[in-house]
Amino acid sequence: MRSRVRAAGWGNLSERRRPARRSSIWQASERPVYFVFHLQSWTVVPDFTHHAHSASLSAVAVNNRYVVTGSRDETIQIYDMKKKIEHGALLQHNGTITCLEFYGTAHLLSGAEDGLICIWNTKRWECLKSIKAHKGQVTSLSIHPSGKLALSVGTDKTLRTWNLVEGRSAFIKNLKQNAHIIKWSPDGERYVTVITNKVDIYKLDTASITGTITTEKRISSLRFITDSILAIAGDDEIIRFYSCESQKCLCEFKAHENRIKDIYSFEREGQHVIVTASSDGYIKMWNLDLNKIKDVPSLLCEVSTKARLTCLAVWLDQASEMKENSEKAATSSQANEDEKLSIVKKKKGCLTDKSDKTSERKRKITPKKQKLEAPLQKKKKKRNSSA
Repeated sequence: MRSRVRAAGWGNLSERRRPARRSSIWQASERPVYFVFHLQSWTVVPDFTHHAHSASLSAVAVNNRYVVTGSRDETIQIYDMKKKIEHGALLQHNGTITCLEFYGTAHLLSGAEDGLICIWNTKRWECLKSIKAHKGQVTSLSIHPSGKLALSVGTDKTLRTWNLVEGRSAFIKNLKQNAHIIKWSPDGERYVTVITNKVDIYKLDTASITGTITTEKRISSLRFITDSILAIAGDDEIIRFYSCESQKCLCEFKAHENRIKDIYSFEREGQHVIVTASSDGYIKMWNLDLNKIKDVPSLLCEVSTKARLTCLAVWLDQASEMKENSEKAATSSQANEDEKLSIVKKKKGCLTDKSDKTSERKRKITPKKQKLEAPLQKKKKKRNSSA
């Protein structure tokens, strides 16, 4: 079956054009709609909602530019966060999209109930390879930090290792039961599988289980906070932090009033943040002090979506953050230069006239540059209209 990208550039999802955000929370629900919020001084502000699918959403993934969502309607929808437009849909799978994961800026992996894993090029949105990965459904996949390997689990009771360089199966391990979550650690030295309420921890070099964590209820979401600390959420209101080394619970706290569906984590300005989504409709953000991991995280902010949430992701506008930091540095540098110049002017009055002439020249040059940009934009518009 040939892959297709449908109707690229469908247009803005919101009526008003918004400035770039430093971070946005993408939240999917059991209804065919996703919610987008942005952060302003640790306040979650609604941005827009959109009916992207004809059935409930089941997966979401982000990279530095795109957000992709998977659904029971068998499609993957693409949203361009830079241009704030819906980019199109990928129609390769026959079955519910169960998992999505980006590797860097160039590739996306998708898994579905049809047993396929598809490798996508995100520059042209072409399906580079479609692999019949499992005899049953693909329930979860995870890409090694190197990008050379991937792991997948499915309803055929197997854990499969994939050579992404050659696009082929590298190893198959039989499991006693079906696993529904697989995840690499950030350093790629270990990985974990989740079977109902049990987490098995594997070492990469031996591919053997080094420890097991067992919870009282079924595990719905899992996240590596560090290379050796796991955040685990299940079919209850509690989040627990576990050590991969000792398999002991380091901390637990009540995060929601209903079962937790997904966990996400990120760092911002040296602050480690945990984001949680629950069936109670709330998204919450928590401040985690890694030096005091046994202390309960403090609540930063929360928002009610009034929907049954299924999954979440956080998009960080790294370019905007870098630009802001560079602008701050430039402003600081300019302030220092101005201060030095004013000191020189006081000492040597003759420099005042020269600097004034230079500033006048600069003021004359700037409008010319601005004027040059306008005709170019008009030409582009004419070309577009003629095309």
